[in-house]
Order: sequence, then C-alpha cells, then structure tokens
Amino acid sequence: MERFIDNWPSMDLMRSEKMTLVQLIIPVESAHRALSYLGELGLVQFRDLNADKSPFQRTFVNQVKRCAEMSRKLRFFKDQISKAGLLSSIRPVMQPDIELEELEIQLAEHENELIEMNANSEKLRQSYNELLEFKIVLQKAGGFLVSSGSHAVSERELNENVYSNNDYVETASLLEQEMRPGRSDQSGLRFISGIICKSKALRFERMLFRATRGNLLFNQAPADEEIMDPVSYEMVEKTAFVVFFSGEQAKAKILKICEAFGANCYPVPEDITKQRQITREVSSRLAELEATLDAGIRHRNKALTSVSIHLAKWTNMVRMEKAVYDTLNMLNFDVTKKCLVGEGWCPIFAKTQIQAALQRATIDSNSQVGVIFHLMDAVESPPTYFRTNKFTNAFQEIVDAYGVARYQEANPAVYTVITFPFLFAVMFGDWGHGICLLLGALVLIARESKLSAQKLGSFMEMLFGGRYILLLMSLFSIYCGLIYNEFFSVPYHIFGGSAYKCRDTTCSDAYSAGLVKYQDPYPFGVDPSWRGSRSELPFLNSLKMKMSILLGLAHMNLGIILSYFNARFFGSSLDIRYQFVPQLIFLNSLFGYLSLLIIIKWCTGSQADLYHVMIYMFLSPTEDLGENQLFWGQRPLQIILLLLAIIAVPWMLFPKPFILKRLHTERFQGRTYGMLGTSEMDLEVEPDSARQHHEDFNFSEVFVHQMIHSIEFVLGAVSNTASYLRLWALSLAHSELSTVFYEKVLLLAWGYDNLVIRLVGLTVFAFATAFILLMMESLSAFLHSLRLHWVEFQNKFYQGDGYKFKPFSFASLTEDED
Repeated sequence: MERFIDNWPSMDLMRSEKMTLVQLIIPVESAHRALSYLGELGLVQFRDLNADKSPFQRTFVNQVKRCAEMSRKLRFFKDQISKAGLLSSIRPVMQPDIELEELEIQLAEHENELIEMNANSEKLRQSYNELLEFKIVLQKAGGFLVSSGSHAVSERELNENVYSNNDYVETASLLEQEMRPGRSDQSGLRFISGIICKSKALRFERMLFRATRGNLLFNQAPADEEIMDPVSYEMVEKTAFVVFFSGEQAKAKILKICEAFGANCYPVPEDITKQRQITREVSSRLAELEATLDAGIRHRNKALTSVSIHLAKWTNMVRMEKAVYDTLNMLNFDVTKKCLVGEGWCPIFAKTQIQAALQRATIDSNSQVGVIFHLMDAVESPPTYFRTNKFTNAFQEIVDAYGVARYQEANPAVYTVITFPFLFAVMFGDWGHGICLLLGALVLIARESKLSAQKLGSFMEMLFGGRYILLLMSLFSIYCGLIYNEFFSVPYHIFGGSAYKCRDTTCSDAYSAGLVKYQDPYPFGVDPSWRGSRSELPFLNSLKMKMSILLGLAHMNLGIILSYFNARFFGSSLDIRYQFVPQLIFLNSLFGYLSLLIIIKWCTGSQADLYHVMIYMFLSPTEDLGENQLFWGQRPLQIILLLLAIIAVPWMLFPKPFILKRLHTERFQGRTYGMLGTSEMDLEVEPDSARQHHEDFNFSEVFVHQMIHSIEFVLGAVSNTASYLRLWALSLAHSELSTVFYEKVLLLAWGYDNLVIRLVGLTVFAFATAFILLMMESLSAFLHSLRLHWVEFQNKFYQGDGYKFKPFSFASLTEDED
C-alpha cells in the first residue's frame, strides 16, 4: 500500500515548495546590482540581521532618506498635474537610463521652478481677485448710493472708506485721491462698502445688526461672477454689500466684524463720474492681469507636461531604488567592511536562477570577487510558498484567509477548487440564476486584460479577483439547478416526460388524491410533476436533508483522510495509530452508519423511521427493530458499531500522551551526563543539549492538549454533521423565495389585462431576482460554504500556523510603499 502511494505523481499545490536557508556574501561594489537583479527575479526572502538596530542606525539610512525625499517630490508633481487637469502619459517614452544622482538634481530643479511659478501665480491671482472684487463692489455699491442719495449728505465726499489690504499699487493714483483727508461731518451718515462670501452673508448681517443695536442700513447684492480661491482653486460665490451707519464707535465695530468674517472692504466714491473713471482703470488692469495669468498658466502646464511624460518611469525607478536600499539595510557588514552578509529563504527549484543572477551582477559591476552563495541548516520552520496561477490564486487566498499552511502541510486549496463551488451550488441550485452568474463571470473573464490594467474600487476588485470562483459557482449552480429541476423556480420537462399522470382526463382530484405512476422514473433530477403537488415540500425536505448529511460525511471523511497523509508525510506513526484510526472509526460508526441507512432506504423504498433507529441505537441497542429493520443483521451490526464508537474515545485520549512520555524518557535517559572534560558552561551554551529538551517536555500539558483535542472531535462529530444541514436549509429558502417572487409578483401581475401593471410586475420581479436572489442569496450561500470549509472540513487536518513566503520582488511593490 505504501509503495503504491509513493508511486503517485507529485502535485504542485498539494504541498508547499521545498525551501532552503541560504547565505549570501556579496562584495560592496556589486551589492546594489546584485540586489537589483534579485528584486527582478523575486525569489529570495531576506531575513533582517539588524533587527536590534533602529532605522536611523543602519548603514544605508542616508540613501533611504534621499529616495524618500525624491518620492515626496514625485508625489508633489503628481498632485500638481492632477490639479491642473492634465493627463499623465500612458505611452512608454523611450528615454536613456538616468542615474539616481542625476535624477535627484533634475527633480530638485523641477520642484524649485514649479514652486516659484506657483508663488507668482498665487500673487497674480490674489491681485486679480482683489481688482475683480473692487470692480464688483463699484458696480453694485453705485446702485445703492444712487438709491439712497436723498438720505445722504450731499456735496460731500466720504473719506471713511477702508481697505482690508494694502496691495493696490496699480490703482494708487485714483485711490490716493479718494483717501485724502478732507472735511467731514462727524455726525453725518457714512458708509462702508465691501464683499463677502455668500455663505457668510446672513451671519454677517445678523452680527452687524446686533453690534450696532439696529442703527444701520445694510444693502447687499450677489456678485455676477464667481471668484477663484488661489489656494484651493475652487470657484466661490460672493456678495457685495454697503453698510450705512453714523458715528465713530459704529465704524470701529463694523470694521472689526468685517475683519473677523474675512470681508474685504473697498472705497467707493459718491461721485458717479469718479466711479466710472475708477471702473475703467480697474477694468484695464484686470485685462492686463488676465493676459499675464493665462501666459503663466500656459508656461506652468508646459513644464508639468514635460514632467508627466517621465513621471511613471521616475516613480518606478525611485520605488525600486528605495526597496533595494531598504533590503541592503537588512544585511550585515563583515569584519573587514568589504563584504555584505545576508541570509534568506528561497525555493530549492530557484537555486540555479539565483546563482545565475548573482553571477551576472558580478560581471556587470566589474567586481574582482564573485558573490558567495551557500546553503545553511535552519532551526526554525521555513516559510510557506505555493506557486499559483490566475485560476488557483483565488482559491488559495480563501484558504490563506483562515490561516497560512504550515510548511509542507497538505493544502486544502487543492480540494477547495471543486468542493467550495459545489457546496455553494447545493444551496443556490437554480439553473436560471446560474446562467445569470455565468454571464457575469464570462464578462469579467472576457475583459480580463483591460480590467487588470485599471485601478478598480474595493468591491469591483474583489469581484474581479474571484472571477474564476464565480465561473465555477455558476457552472455548478446550473448542474444542481438541473437536478432540482428549477429555472427561476419553474420546472421544465427537459429530459423527457414525467413518470406520473392524472387519474382521469379532467385532473380534478390531482391535488387531493394524487397522481398515478405509469412509466419509468424521470431520467435526470427531480420529476417536474412534484411541483405544486401536496407532497412537494415533504418530499423535497426529505431529499435535501438526507443529501446534506451524505455530502457532509463525505467532506469530513476527506478531511480525516488528509490528516493520514499529513501524519505519513511527517513520519508520525503515533498520529496515524492513535488519532487517524479512532477518528475514522468514531465518525463512521455513527454517521457513516446513518448514511448507509439513507442509501439503503432510497434503494429499497422502505418506510423505516431513521430517527427511531438512530435514537434507540443508543437507548436500547438490543431491542428488536421490528418494521424499522432495513436489512438482515442490522441489530448485531448496530451493537458492534456502538461498541467501536465507545472504544474509539479512550483510544484517542490515553495512549498518545503516555507513549510520548515513555519515548522521551528512553531517548534522553542518561544523556545528561556529558563526556569527561565537558564543563557545565558547555552544556548551557549548547542549544541542543539533552537537559534543555528534557525540561521542555511537560506531560500534564501534553495530556490536557490531547484531552481537549479528543473532546473537541467527539462533540464536533455531532455538531459538524448537524452544521451541514445548512445545505438543506438554504437550498429550501432559495427555492421558496424564487417561488414567491414568481407566483406572487410575476404571475399575479400577468393575470391583469393591463400593460402598465404587467410592466410594473415584470420590473419588480427583475429587481427582486437581481438584488435579493442573485446578490444577497449568493453572498449568503458563499459565506455558508466558506464556514463549512474553514470549520467543518479544515479542522480535521489543517494546522494553519505557518507564515507566507514574501520574497524581495519589484513586481510586488505598490504605491503605498513610496
């Protein structure tokens, strides 16, 4: 038997790749190039030999800082390009390779140029905004002043108009005339004009009213055009206002409130002629500034476009350089400071590729000394590495979400490829819904190359990553739907006619008296005549419940059998004799026997009550079965199986801890006495000393662990079998929901001779099918199938306490690592 098993062909996914610990001794002059070539290869996981040092104490910390600074500049360029509304170059640009030092100089020059252009543009934009606001205030406030001229003091110029900014160099000639001190009537009516954000206008007016106790007149008018904020580049709506007041105290309060609300105040003369003159001058200045701004924006966009052409290449280059220096910081200098020493894990199959890459690095860097590559003995467990493709990767991710496999442990993903979508389909069986899922999966697969190059949202990325899982789930759903004979809950005579017919031509008593069987059974799946009959629900309940138990037992037995292959692979005969064998006997003595009874009852058409048989197998095993007997010799078989199940519990519990204790005592008996000349210091230093191992073994701990494991399996055998009944429950719920939507929505609407009602019914049915049955029900079935694999299947053999192989690879670098 063992020779037959040894001759089986090896499976790539069944066990993780064999790994080895290697040591690299790299000359300093070729270290950077060697790490770059290994990053392109992506098959070495380096160990951090400087874990006790902080990042600032490491050798290449300055290079890492430089790369981080260049990454910051590149992110700044990217942000500026997106703000300017320019598209980054998608096409690869042919450009000679550039050194890191040269790139650093170029980035600094581009950044300084861009910062200077931004500062100039911001100043010009601020001046432009102030002149535009002044123009708006002149236009709006002029109307207020004319309308309130009868209330104002005539033949007097108001010189109390105030600036909030002092940057109007361009309009100084006219503004100085307005601000010259002249005679003013201190008790007369005065005004302050300005502009404020529209969102603050109401609160601003209310605050002015309260501060002056209502002794003011507030006029406002919305600006005709929006004004760009120079900082956020957003368009802001503003409102022009004029406040009429009297007295110096009111003036001081109003100015403080204007300052607090960020309102800009501008001087407006009462004389219409001067208003027009200032307006003309402001308009000419605005035209000049607008032309200057446009020229500046064109120059800035041209500079950004020249950067965007190379941005992707530069970003990738800096990212790779930073990754190389981060990895170099994990290596140690030897005592001569001429070589770097590194350790790491690599798959055995990749040794020749790694040696070839290191040899190429030595030649390309003109080093006189080659890189030394040799294997090391490892104490700790190696990382777990599975070579997957785009089809198997999603299933491997499902298993890894529970826990990464221990090194060389049997991989559940091999079986999950089939069992996961199949158990999903048992709960989701409807070939109409399956076709809908299939179409969605085919669309994702057809657009695979296009979608893989795009940046998708979280939900779409998850859906695209599981496109092959979706494909298999849809195919198995179509298969199970054909077995259940359900197409959107409607049965069809696909494989021939029904085996049943009515008792007479009228079919009047079909529901009350039932149908008559007149030919051989329906060839594939459930007979369509069961739909709508009075015994439909009891029949389908019985069928799906028993089928769930059979599938569950097969699934759990597969897990126990895999525990045998694990124990055999790791050479643990104790686990085979005292764990695998009693577990297999216990599970199949009880639930294997139940599955046998189900199959016999199906084949013979017996009316035996299986509930009664299983209950009285424990309560009174020697009692005569009577009409519940399914085959000859059933009662003595029950007694034997019950005794085997009882014996299997102590078989699991007691022998293994005591045998481990005996083996440990025999192995280390007398070995604590060292050879003559061996000091106590040597025993303490030696890591594999017998004394250390002797102290590591704790019998009580081992016994308690074995007891917990045994109790968990015994109780779990019952609870896990019952857990598979979710296959029956969800399948029934899906079928009944489909029936409700079909009969109570679609058929009900179709019964009306009204096109509008029919269209409404069809729309509601389509939305209910899409969102409830195809989305919510599929998600529910997915999660339940996931639970059956993680808990009921994998706990029979899967440890899941390994750690994933994470090689140093340029391909795995992301934007987050900048």
